[in-house]
Amino acid sequence: MPVQIQLRRGTTAQWSTANPTLASGEVGVDTSLTKFKVGNGSTAWNSLQYATLTYQGTYAGGTTYYPNDVVTYNGSSYIAITQSSGSTPPSANWSLLAQAGTNGTNGTNGISFIWEGAWNNGLVYAPNDVVSYNNSTYICTATTTAGIDPTNTSYWSLMALAGAGDVVGPASSTDSVLAVYDGTTGKLLKNSTMAISSVGYINAPQNSQSGSTYTLVLGDAGDHVYFTGGSTATLTVPTNSSVAFSTGTTILVVNNNSGNLTISGAGVTFQLANGTTGNRTVATKGMASLLKVATDTWWVTGPGVT
Repeated sequence: MPVQIQLRRGTTAQWSTANPTLASGEVGVDTSLTKFKVGNGSTAWNSLQYATLTYQGTYAGGTTYYPNDVVTYNGSSYIAITQSSGSTPPSANWSLLAQAGTNGTNGTNGISFIWEGAWNNGLVYAPNDVVSYNNSTYICTATTTAGIDPTNTSYWSLMALAGAGDVVGPASSTDSVLAVYDGTTGKLLKNSTMAISSVGYINAPQNSQSGSTYTLVLGDAGDHVYFTGGSTATLTVPTNSSVAFSTGTTILVVNNNSGNLTISGAGVTFQLANGTTGNRTVATKGMASLLKVATDTWWVTGPGVT
């Protein structure tokens, strides 16, 4: 039950007329001036001085306190009525100003969320698990089975929606490799297999070959194949069904052998500038440019090419 403390009070005129003697430590409030006096048990009201409070913070046992010093102790407030040191309130040296209230009722515990990071297709999630998915944040509302993604509103609730223009990339990437779009949303990026150094418009990286035979691979797109160290050699261009170079792929071939280089490929057409087709020969110190113009058709031209 709450405790109510009511101090003795009256107007200036009422106090002056009554002129009582307050008991030691008793407080009297002048409601006209909004001031108070503290009795000492012997001095009449009209001879007492109005009190001036000095707040000294939390009571400290080693501190000397003087009349009208105010301290807090165990949640209550006290005013000193006599000089003292080491006299812990409540005591004869202190008068209670405001008593501590009782503790209120504890509130109910809140919900604890468990951050699980990016949604994982292979995990089972429990209620209040929180994940990120496509740059939005979701909270699990019912126990899932593996593979139930956060777009399923029977198991997930949206907490924070991704911004309209956000672009999401992979968790890791390969250094100097170009990023490409993943899907059609325009918001997801993924690694590509094309490094900046491998793009033909920037340069034509070298694939050096010292053997007598070599078959082109997809990574040769935009590169130059450099034959050196032998007498003669054969370069094989695979069919589109074996290695699907995109139409427009350009590959340079440099013959630094001491003999001729043959460009061949079963099922592949090689077109020369004069309209003839068939295998091509690149003379020593010659260079051929190969340009794919159709599924299995390549234009072959350059100095020393016949």
